[in-house]
Amino acid sequence: MNWRNTPKISDNVYWVGVKDWNRRIFDSLIPLPNGTSYNSYLILGTEKKVLIDTVNPGFEREWEEKIRKIVDLGDIDYVVMNHAEPDHAGAIPYIMKLNQKAKLITSQRGTKMAQTFFKVPENRIMVVQDQQTLSLGDKTLRFIEAPMLHWPETMFTYLEEDGVLFPCDFFGAHIAYGLHDNEVEDLLVHAQRYFGEIMMPFRVMGQKAMEKLESLKINIIAPSHGPIHKNPNRILNAYKKWVYGETREKATIVYVTMWGSTEKMVKPMVDVLASEGIEVSLHNLVVADVGDIAKDLVDSKAIVLGAPTVLGGMHPLAVYASYLVKVLRPPLKFGVVLSSYGWGGGAVKHVEELLGGLKIEIAGALEINGPPTESDIGQVVELGKALAKKIKEER
Repeated sequence: MNWRNTPKISDNVYWVGVKDWNRRIFDSLIPLPNGTSYNSYLILGTEKKVLIDTVNPGFEREWEEKIRKIVDLGDIDYVVMNHAEPDHAGAIPYIMKLNQKAKLITSQRGTKMAQTFFKVPENRIMVVQDQQTLSLGDKTLRFIEAPMLHWPETMFTYLEEDGVLFPCDFFGAHIAYGLHDNEVEDLLVHAQRYFGEIMMPFRVMGQKAMEKLESLKINIIAPSHGPIHKNPNRILNAYKKWVYGETREKATIVYVTMWGSTEKMVKPMVDVLASEGIEVSLHNLVVADVGDIAKDLVDSKAIVLGAPTVLGGMHPLAVYASYLVKVLRPPLKFGVVLSSYGWGGGAVKHVEELLGGLKIEIAGALEINGPPTESDIGQVVELGKALAKKIKEER
C-alpha cells in the first residue's frame, strides 16, 4: 500500500518532495532549527511528463515511492535541473538510471555541472536558453535564466497555463512544516532568515531576476525549500524590499565579551538606541544563531560590533562575525565599534582592515583599557545618540 502524500498544487501538478525534519545544519554553516524540505514537482502534460528538481541524497527511495503513486517512472520524459546543488539535484543519477529515456533539462552553464557532479552523459542533456519554451501538450514550460541565485547555472521554470513559478532556491525558506504559506504564521520571518543566509550577497542579480518576473502572471510560487506560496504577492513584495536593500530604523548589535568589559559598553548602547526610537536586535556571539544574525542584517541600517582584543586583534568570534558581514554584504549604512583590552589594543584597527572594502560609514569607535569608567560610558552614550541621529536622517 502506497500511503505517501502527494498533494496536487495545480491542475495535474503534484508535490513529490520530501521533508527533512531532523536536519540541523546546512553547508556545515547554517543552523536549521526547524529542519527543511527538498521540494520536487511532477507535471503531467497530455504528451509529456516532467519532474522539476529532485531531492537530497538519502531520500531517493521515498521520492521514488511518491512519484510511483502518480505515474510509472518509465513514463517521465524530462527532469529539469533548475540548480545543480546536491540538495536539489542529488537524485538525478538515481532517476536517470531507473529511466533510460528521460532527458535532463538544464541551462548552458548547468551542462558541465551535470556531467561533473552527476555523471550525466552529454547525449542525455537538453540545453535550454533564456525564455525558451517546451510544449508538454496542453501545458507549456518557459525557462528563465537567473544566474547567481545563488550558483551561476541557476534558472527558473514557469508553467505558463497555470501561472506556476518554480524558482528553486529563490523565495525559499528552511522549514520542514507546512505545505502552503497560509499554514505558517511567521513565514516571512523564516523567509527573511533564508534570504539573509543565501541570497543577500546576490541582491543585484536578484533585482534582475525580479525584473524578468514582472511580465508574468504568477498564481503560485513553488520553491525548492519550504512552503508553496498560494499568495505570491506577499513573498514578492518582501523580496522587492530585500533585493533593493530597503532598510528600517534598526541597528543590529553583535558582541563577545571575555571578562565583562565589552558587555558593559554594549548594554548602554542598547538602551540609548532604544530610547531614541531605534529598533535593536542584540546577539551575543557565544550563543548566537548565525541565521538570526543574517536575518536581522537584511533590513538593518546600522551595525554595532563589540569586540575585545585578543593577541593584538579581534576576538576570534568577532572576526567570524565581521567576515560574515563582509561576505553577506548587507545594506548597512553605518557602523560603530566598541572594544576593550587588557594589556594591548588592536581590535578596532582589525575591524577597519577587515571591513574596509564595504560601503559602511564608521560612525564612531571606542577602545578602552580595562573595565569602562563613568567617562567611558558617557562616550558610549554620545556615540549611541550620534548613531541614532544618523539612522533617522538617512534616506
